[in-house]
Amino acid sequence: MAFESGALDATIAAAAGDNTALMAELRATFVESARRQLDLLRRSRCDGNWSVAAMRLKGLAASFHVEDLMQLAQHALDGVPSDPAILRQIDCAIQKLSGS
Repeated sequence: MAFESGALDATIAAAAGDNTALMAELRATFVESARRQLDLLRRSRCDGNWSVAAMRLKGLAASFHVEDLMQLAQHALDGVPSDPAILRQIDCAIQKLSGS
């Protein structure tokens, strides 16, 4: 699965226009929110908490048109809670979107 930030860049550019400071702030806020949901996924101790965090991540990804992350969040919903493989994939996707 290729992790493209093109859709994220386009969505941020549509919101921020030519304001590069605002673009950077929006990207940082998106990445921070995604990392927060990943942390909640990692710390979830029941199926319900796992599902809520995965749904929030999916909604965040959808609002910024980040299809790859949205699909990974759906895999988390469809799969087994606390699946280390999906957690690693989500973490990798977020890292690539953040530019790290």
